[in-house]
Amino acid sequence: MSNEITPFEQTRRTNPAGNEFWSSRDFAKVLGYADYRNFQSVIESARTACFNSGQRVEDHFVDITDMIGIGKGGVAPTSIVRTTRIGMSLRG
Repeated sequence: MSNEITPFEQTRRTNPAGNEFWSSRDFAKVLGYADYRNFQSVIESARTACFNSGQRVEDHFVDITDMIGIGKGGVAPTSIVRTTRIGMSLRG
């Protein structure tokens, strides 16, 4: 058995309450998407699968604005989706 941490687990984050979540932007990189815009359709498909499975979409996908680094040490607001483990498993 390997003790290697998967890229999926490496991108896991926790909120102050201790709940785990994944940033859609981080997860897009793990899956090899160079352009985040191309990953947005994956998120939409996962939302649909979540709904179709009888789960509450808002329990597994939350749209937020996060600050990301840009050139020369600056930051800019950007939209991301915080997802749960279940949400990311529905990506299809």
